[in-house]
Order: sequence, then C-alpha cells, then structure tokens
Amino acid sequence: MSNTYLVTGGMGCIGTWVLYHLVQQGKKVVAFDISEDRHRWDWLMSQEEQSQITFVKGDLTDYEQVKAVFDTQDISHVIHLGALQVPMCRANPVLGSQVNVTGTVNIFEAATQSNLKHVAYASSIAVYGPAGDYPAGLIAHDAQKAPRTLYGAYKVCNERTAQIYYNDNGLSSTALRPYTVYGVGRDQGLTSEPTTAMLAAAKGQDYTITFGGKMQFHYASDVALQFIAAAEQVADNAEVFNMGTPPIAVQTVADIIMKIKPNVTIKVEENILPFPEGFDATAMNAHFETVYETALEAGIEATIAHLEKLGI
Repeated sequence: MSNTYLVTGGMGCIGTWVLYHLVQQGKKVVAFDISEDRHRWDWLMSQEEQSQITFVKGDLTDYEQVKAVFDTQDISHVIHLGALQVPMCRANPVLGSQVNVTGTVNIFEAATQSNLKHVAYASSIAVYGPAGDYPAGLIAHDAQKAPRTLYGAYKVCNERTAQIYYNDNGLSSTALRPYTVYGVGRDQGLTSEPTTAMLAAAKGQDYTITFGGKMQFHYASDVALQFIAAAEQVADNAEVFNMGTPPIAVQTVADIIMKIKPNVTIKVEENILPFPEGFDATAMNAHFETVYETALEAGIEATIAHLEKLGI
C-alpha cells in the first residue's frame, strides 16, 4: 500500500493547514471536498505546492463517492475533518445531520471495507454542556456529554459511531476536540471572531468581538499537526481527546492584538458562550509523543503578520 493521506474537508481552515503541513513533509495527499473554493489554499500555499495535492470534488453524504476515493487513490491514512459548523447545522438540521453524521459513517465504512486499521477525525468540545453541568475546574475528556446544539449532538453520534466500528470491526480511531481555533483561514464558525479581529487589525481597523469570558485557544497550525499525528499513531481503541492550552480571557486576546497593532481598538462584549472555560488535556498529552502548542502571543503575531503580507 502506498503512503497516501486522505483529508476530508480539505478546503476548510484546519483542512488547509493539514494539507499545507503534509505537502511540506513531502507526503502524498488527497483532498476531498464538495467545495472548490481555494481561497484558503491561496492564503497558505503557492501554486506549485497546491499542484502536489490531488483534489477530488465529492459529497460526503454519498457513500459511493466516498468509497471510490479509497478504491482509486490507495488511501493509507485518513484525517476526516469534513463537517458543517454550528450556525449551518442550526439553519439546516437535515443537511447538517447528512454531512456530519451520515458523512462520518460513510468514512468509517469505506475505511473498514478498504481494510484500513485506523482513522483520525474531528470531534468538538460542543459535545459537552454549559459550565453549570459540571464541577469547577477543567472538564475531563470522559465527562458526561450534554450538548446544547445540534452540531454537538452530531459530534456525540460520531464518537459513538467510532466506538461501534472498533467493537465490531477492529477499526481504531483517534478524535480530537478543539475549542477556539484561530489563525489564517479561520473565517467561519461560531468562534471565528478572534481571528476576524486579527484580520481587522492587520488592515488597521477597529473590531468588536461579540463574546467574552475565558476559553482555550488553539493555533490552527498546531491543530493540523496534531491531527496528522493522530492519523499516524494507531490507537488501541476508539480514543477521544480534549485539546489543551490554559483558559485565556478573550479580553487578553484583544489586548495582545492591540499590543501588536497599537493603532487599533479591539473591544470585547460581555456575552458568554454556553461552554465551560476549559477542558483537561491530560489524556491527550499522555497519548502523543509530541503535543503542538504555540504560545498565544506568538501565534497571534504570526497570524497578523501573515494577514498583512496577504493584504486581504
């Protein structure tokens, strides 16, 4: 079998970063997405780098299309990121379930039928309920799931699906649950506003982030590298891990942006998102040989510098 990585949702933010790093590592890679919008690719990769990616336009909800990728591309590693985010699932619950639930089943089934032994995929901290559902402190990776959004409910279903595929077929999996991902390309989703604030600052413009409180921030490049590690390190079960970093106030992010770009004003409203402040990554840190964690100020500075260079 060749060493070929399948990345679903390859046009998304994390997907683009995964592709970028795989190309830098000289890996053979196939991107699968229903979208052909390459604007995030253009932000991160040259045309020469993009030419090293095999792009397959396809629909996750269509099993035959999914299985065809495995059959024709000789896939050895899977990083399943394709999904609709919270606002889109809320606006169209039926499509949300078709993409997020059926699409994930299709990936696991195609992997099983192709005799793969392992899959990496994206879950989310949206599987949990609000802070009031839990004791004080960081939330354990195996704490009770109590989602308040359809997106979160779909992700719980994904995690249960993964466990059944391991129990029934021996297909192991590793899921990662990011919180607030920021960086170049993070231009949609419920928690994309801190990155939008960085973009505004890069343009010399003021911005107001419409939520405050504390949360964990993950630099998109780090998340991508962790997903690659999750695909390469075969698990002994259907593993699911919270991603770490200390909880940080959104105001602190605004302050860092203004420190880097003192000519702009970044305001933060008091609205608190319905999620706990932080999640315990002890299990993830013990599982992986390398945990990728760029310091927050360094990540924000790199993001603003890249956005300024792009001039978008």
